Amino acid sequence: MGAQVSTADMASALHRRARRELSDIANAIGPYRAAALSGRAPARLAAAPVALGAGDPARGAAILAGRFTIAGETMACETIAEVWDRPSPSRRFAAGLHGFEWLGDLIAAGPEGEAAARAHCDTWIAEFGRWNWFSWGPHVAARRVRNWLMAADILVSDEPGSRARLRSLARQARRLRRAMPLMEEGRARLEAAYALALAGVCLDMGEGFVAAGGQALGAALKRQILPDGGHASRCPQTAADMLCDLVSLEEAARRRGAVLHDEIGRAIDRLAPAVAFFRLGPEGVAAFHGGGQGDGAAIAAALKACEAPARPFNVAPHSGYHRLEAGGAVAILDAGGPPAGPQGQDAHASALAFEFAVPESRIVVSCGWTEDQPSSWREAVRATAAHSALTIEETSSARLLGPGLRRSVLGARIARGPDPVRARRNEEEGGVWLEASHEGYRDTFGLVVRRRLFMDEQGGDLRGEDSLAAPVGAQARPDAGPVRYAIRFHLHPEVKASLARDSMSVLLAVPGGAGWRFRTDGGPVRLERSVYLAEGAPPRRSTQLVVAGEAEAYGAGDQAPNRVRWAFQRMDRAAAGETG
Repeated sequence: MGAQVSTADMASALHRRARRELSDIANAIGPYRAAALSGRAPARLAAAPVALGAGDPARGAAILAGRFTIAGETMACETIAEVWDRPSPSRRFAAGLHGFEWLGDLIAAGPEGEAAARAHCDTWIAEFGRWNWFSWGPHVAARRVRNWLMAADILVSDEPGSRARLRSLARQARRLRRAMPLMEEGRARLEAAYALALAGVCLDMGEGFVAAGGQALGAALKRQILPDGGHASRCPQTAADMLCDLVSLEEAARRRGAVLHDEIGRAIDRLAPAVAFFRLGPEGVAAFHGGGQGDGAAIAAALKACEAPARPFNVAPHSGYHRLEAGGAVAILDAGGPPAGPQGQDAHASALAFEFAVPESRIVVSCGWTEDQPSSWREAVRATAAHSALTIEETSSARLLGPGLRRSVLGARIARGPDPVRARRNEEEGGVWLEASHEGYRDTFGLVVRRRLFMDEQGGDLRGEDSLAAPVGAQARPDAGPVRYAIRFHLHPEVKASLARDSMSVLLAVPGGAGWRFRTDGGPVRLERSVYLAEGAPPRRSTQLVVAGEAEAYGAGDQAPNRVRWAFQRMDRAAAGETG
């Protein structure tokens, strides 16, 4: 496996942290802060962006009743002032609270929610509007600026508090402009650049600020959006969210009559086909590498606005994914390793995992992740066992940084990946074959993992073959014994599984559609508990199919027990043939 953390990474991170600390100390000094963040206050809103997604009225009603549920934790308050006076239950909760991630939900609760939204913003300004080490951190400030601007038609009107909110937004935007160079490369920096660009377009702060925001966003997009349109984190939801944001920014710029940086248009042109590639039906995108499904309605609106092609491409070579599609059925295979560096902060050990959906529902999924889930799940769902993939001895194909100095400085990024990960594709008249492999277990167990997938031309037959093979020329170890493996297929919560009497096949009931059958020659199959986090909180209970066995340490992977074949077949197809 390839090491992904170097001494240079540590040195760079420590240097950046020292600069951030010095910046925070300077901003805590009133005269410096006044000079750094002061400027002409905008007299009006130059343009209001249109959010493609809609808030949740039920969550908004809960907030009106004083119940904030953020990052899997709940805080109950009797008054608006109490929300901002009380300590938050966790740092993640505080980041979501001060980032105003819940503002759209509150506004969706109707006129009473709109009034409460304005009151919360005003109370925040009174309590934290001058300076606060945490809430003025660039990552938190970026989300707050974005969310306030997305609600600008409610927050900025003719009533008395509007001018104060505009002044605060301008100061926060200036803070972002100064703090962005201190942020490490990653999604947070891209979000900060987007918030800065949105502020430049929406706030009347002069053409120079419009240009500065556009240049910052253009540079971030050029570094982070890959040539095939995926995001450098390899997270499909990050690409989808950024597409939705850029479409909103483009519309706001059109309303103002502003010209955006050229790279923004180029990024939209790359993102739209990639998001269509990652899409698994109307619910959203595949849930890989730290993301969930995303906002399905917002994604659909963004793709429509971009006039994305109806038929996605089938290989994303820079992002490291393959797509099989026929008859409305879609399978997406993770055929790459986790990204290195800061982009791997949320990466998963998911090499060769796949997701499978039919028009009626998703069938095979990963556990996924969304930011509103409890922290207790975060590490677990990054493991290979939380994906529809093969594991050896209940270990993961990639390793996270362990507790200690490196993790405290660099975060929970990937320490060693399953490199090399290889894949090739063969399209035939009767269907498509994918063959892929990774070496995440070679150093520890001396075996290479291989996976083959086949989808027929009607989309009613998805076959697979998983094998474990000793590399050619590998020297025998005298103490090498059988190696335990498990192949997992996590099912979407809406799919109900019934085990056959022989335990070699499983009947799958898909809501609103035809039944499917899972078959294998490597059984018996076990039905075990799983959990689905990709739709948002709270976690949903689900089921996983598990095929387990013991492989020979020096098998070639061409026959049992080092080879397991399986298939997901629509019932009308399952009756016509066996797994093979």
